[in-house]
This record gives sequence, structure tokens and C-alpha cells, in this order.
Amino acid sequence: MEEMANSGDRVRTARRTRGIRLVMAGASAGAFALLASSTLVSWPVSGSGLALSSTTTSTAHPDEQAAAGDCLNWTRPDGSDMVRVSCDESHLFEVTGTADISAGYGPDAKFPDQTLWQKIAQDACTDTSLSYLSGKFDPNGKFSVSSLKLSQERWRAGNRTLRCGLQSPGVTGKLLPVTGSARDDQSDVYEPGTCLGIDNGTVSDPVDCAQEHSWEIVGIIDLSPQFPTGDYPPNGRQDDVLYGLCETLTKDYTGGRDLKAAGLSFTWDNRTEESWAAGSHRVNCKVGALLEDKSGLAPWTGSVRAARSDPTGAPMHSGENAPQDGQSTSGTADGGADTGSATGDTGAGETGAGDTGTGDTDGGG
Repeated sequence: MEEMANSGDRVRTARRTRGIRLVMAGASAGAFALLASSTLVSWPVSGSGLALSSTTTSTAHPDEQAAAGDCLNWTRPDGSDMVRVSCDESHLFEVTGTADISAGYGPDAKFPDQTLWQKIAQDACTDTSLSYLSGKFDPNGKFSVSSLKLSQERWRAGNRTLRCGLQSPGVTGKLLPVTGSARDDQSDVYEPGTCLGIDNGTVSDPVDCAQEHSWEIVGIIDLSPQFPTGDYPPNGRQDDVLYGLCETLTKDYTGGRDLKAAGLSFTWDNRTEESWAAGSHRVNCKVGALLEDKSGLAPWTGSVRAARSDPTGAPMHSGENAPQDGQSTSGTADGGADTGSATGDTGAGETGAGDTGTGDTDGGG
């Protein structure tokens, strides 16, 4: 592993950025689907109703009941246990409103194929979701525009009303649980104790820390109190503040462990001006390393959290296989200074590693 090097050695690992990306989730009899870009991943649905509470069910389809501001969650792969929950609870879908597409698709219109569904939902739900967010959408944030998909049966019956919403798809397309409303915060942050997977030197979805991963989240910093005027702080000003704050969080999280001996260093995210304007002011503090040739992020296993540390949130690791001093899963650990370096987005945008005080600005998280 290598330490987070100077700006001349900065590496940017190719990742998609979060724009107004389209995700479509079909929650109707016979189909429960996630449409991301041009890929459709489907799960069969055994039930057709939306459970409005843990004890009350309805035979109505989910998109007949859900209203703007409702949050929906499910745990079964087939989505048959879908419930409406408080947005303060863990959920997978936040409804932003409805969209009537009957003007363009009359009673005799053919049921759309996957490509056309994507276009329909993008055209219909983008404005609805932007309005729900008061026009403030973070293109580098946690969320993507999405829609609950109509079934063929309801389409044939003439139903042309979509329920639009927001979801947080991971790199692989898997939906990630969210706590809190998108109207309150779109920052692409993870609970401390979360380890983000790795795929050929780039960041992937959260995994158990016993598995190979790229970053371990050690804390979250809200930059709002640091810049009380509300004006956007350029990266240099963010770095000046985040170095000390993340250093303190890292020492508390690790119990003062010498990260350099394990080939690791701490780092953080920067916020772009677009993200800041959308209200995304929170950033991750995290631990990781570069490959020796600086071509990407280095894989490592185990957690750096001190055994005495109380869990924060829902830790993604077992506490075993912590990286040993002087050892790593990727080779000789001769880098990894215990210093910070600003980076780009860990969750959805590109991830880069730079020197202390000169970070990449590719978005949130």
C-alpha cells in the first residue's frame, strides 16, 4: 500500500457520478424491477399489495396509496412485505409525487419496453422530483430519480399514473437503505464503521470489514458550523478545517493507532459548489491507501476501530482480522503516512486521493 501522495501523484479511480440518474422500481403484481441506466434487474413479486403498517394490509398496489413525502421499505427479495414507514426510519424509496403520462400514451398505446420505460420515467419524474426538493438536487449526492413501475395489467386497464421518487442505488445497482428525508440532506455519507468494497482499485458497495475493502468510514463532519455564513468554502478552506477534525475523529476511532505502520492513512471528502448549494454539507472521514503504483485504491481487510470503541450506527465488521502493523493484503506496507489527504466522492462519483489540503472536487460522499 502507498500513502495518499502529493497532488502530482493523485489518482482518480473511474466511477460514475450521480446526476439525475433514472432508477425505476416496479412494485406491482408480476414485477419488481430496478432500472438503472440501460440495465434492468427484476425480481418476481408474490404479492400485489402495499402494507400500510405492520398490522394493516391493502389489496391496492403501492403506487395507488403512496403520496409525496411517504417513505417505503421492504426486506424480502420479492418486495411482498413493502411497508410505509417514517422517513426517519430505514427505507429504500421516498415518494416525490405523481406523474400522469396519459397525454403521450393513450389507451391504445403499447406497453413500453425497458428502454422506453426509462425515457418515460426520466421525462415524467425529473421535474416532479426537483419540485419536491425545491429545485435543490445534489448531482453528486446520495439519491437518484426513480419511479414505481406500472404492471402490464394496469397499463391495459388504462392506468397512466406513475409514482415518482428517490432511491440510493449502489455501484452494483443494489438499493442501499437510507435514514432521513432527501429534503433534509442529500450528503453521500455512511455511518461510521461502514467499510466500502473494492473492485479493481475503485470503490464498490458496503461490505463486511472482514472482506477486502477500499475505505473504512471513521466519522462524519458537518461543515455547516465551520462556515456559518453559508457561502461555499473552496476546497482549500475545506481542507484546512477537515484535516484537524478528521485527524481527531480518526484517533478517537482507532484508539490512537499508528496507521502508517499498517500502510494506511486517513482522508476525507470535499463538497463541490453544486452539492453545497443543494444543502449537502456533511462529509466522510475515512481510512484507506493507494496501490504502490498509485493506479487505484489498495484492498485491505479488517477494521482499524479500537476494540474499546462503542459501536456507532451499525458497524459492518466483525472485529476480527484487523490489519496488522507492517502487513497488508496488497503487498508491502511501506507507505501510509498518518496524515490526511482530501478525496472525492466515495459513494457515487469518482474517487480520488490527493495530498493534504489539495483534494479532488468531484462531488459528495
